[in-house]
Amino acid sequence: MRSPSATPVRTRSQALQERAERLFPGGVNSPVRAFRAVGGAPPFVERAEGAFLFDAEGNRYIDYFGSWGPMILGHAFPPVVEAIERAARNSPSFGASTAAEADLAERISACYPAIEKMRFVSSGTEATMSAIRLARAATGRKIIVKFEGCYHGHADGLLVKAGSGVATFGIPGSAGVPEEIARLTLALPYNDLDPVEAAFAAYPDSIAAVILEPIVGNAGCILPAEGFLSGLRALTRRRGALLIVDEVMTGFRVALGGACELYALDPDLVTLGKIIGGGLPVGLFGGRRALMDRLAPLGPVYQAGTLSGNPLAMAAGFATIGYLQEHAEEVYARLESTSKAVAEGVAREAARAGVALTLNRAGSMWTWFFTAGPVTNYADAARSDTAAFGRFHCAMLEQGVWLPPSQFEAAFLSAAHGDAEVQATLAAARSASSAAS
Repeated sequence: MRSPSATPVRTRSQALQERAERLFPGGVNSPVRAFRAVGGAPPFVERAEGAFLFDAEGNRYIDYFGSWGPMILGHAFPPVVEAIERAARNSPSFGASTAAEADLAERISACYPAIEKMRFVSSGTEATMSAIRLARAATGRKIIVKFEGCYHGHADGLLVKAGSGVATFGIPGSAGVPEEIARLTLALPYNDLDPVEAAFAAYPDSIAAVILEPIVGNAGCILPAEGFLSGLRALTRRRGALLIVDEVMTGFRVALGGACELYALDPDLVTLGKIIGGGLPVGLFGGRRALMDRLAPLGPVYQAGTLSGNPLAMAAGFATIGYLQEHAEEVYARLESTSKAVAEGVAREAARAGVALTLNRAGSMWTWFFTAGPVTNYADAARSDTAAFGRFHCAMLEQGVWLPPSQFEAAFLSAAHGDAEVQATLAAARSASSAAS
């Protein structure tokens, strides 16, 4: 690891950024990579291995976002790389059915009893978009309930700003989203059942589904209050609506069976993301057999994708999920102990420096909110001192620790992180906490 006192030479990354800005809006292909929320120039990654990212100047960073969650076994995990190489020799795409699709599906179903049948897609956004279409078709209803701070991809109907009460439909959270579409989404406070009850009372027989992240990851890590998830399950059943659990972040991350296992949830539909493909572009939506059989070619709900079930993603996923199944006790115990050491250790360093900080953690995903007091919903999270987080992020990066470049994104680590990485992170946090105060 580079010395904390070293001044990094970033000229090559700067040149790469300038070139990128000529070709891509903001120089990026996903907005959070631009570092607008934390300041400074984003390093350009050349390679990654285990717990580390390496930039264009050769600087090494401990990685605490792991491609936004899926690199649970670490970067370039040899069995996954070998599986991809073998599959690539047979061609990276067929556009036809392969046995590899069912091979991976059987492993996923073994971990998720709620997923009796599934459909592979190419992204988490595509998975949630398709799940909502299926829910609307199955119920004959149009309105979707989501929760403030929960992100379900960039489909038009889900890009909705925080709602201001049950009677108010969401307004577009992005230019280009027609109000007619946004009005079909209700955004309600997370961890509060009363507004959901009121929504069903205000719009009887009109709500098709409730969709949520069972553990919020896109407003920072926010855990469900006791009884919230089970209350939603009971309410949706009573009202004839579907419950869609978006496990794009939490799937296989917080437990082998994700949040469904952790909280004993029995949803109607589940969505999963690129962790099921070892980090490659893939997602799925799945649920009860009768519900999924409404999809074409068996039913009237159309959904398709040339790259769905891509052989490279299937091979990587089969290797990843297989390793997690075979080594579950060891892997999840290691993730828990390492995450606890990092997350709580940094929180202690911040407290010593007088920084107001709240830690929320669920297994190997967590957030240090730069605010005092509990964070149980988006409104609480929004009170965070984002400027202080930005200073902390920059100071940590300068010392070789790469955190998610936003106060409102969860951090993740992998089974490749160990005690050496923990100690290096805590050493960096001692100095960075002073910068944030």
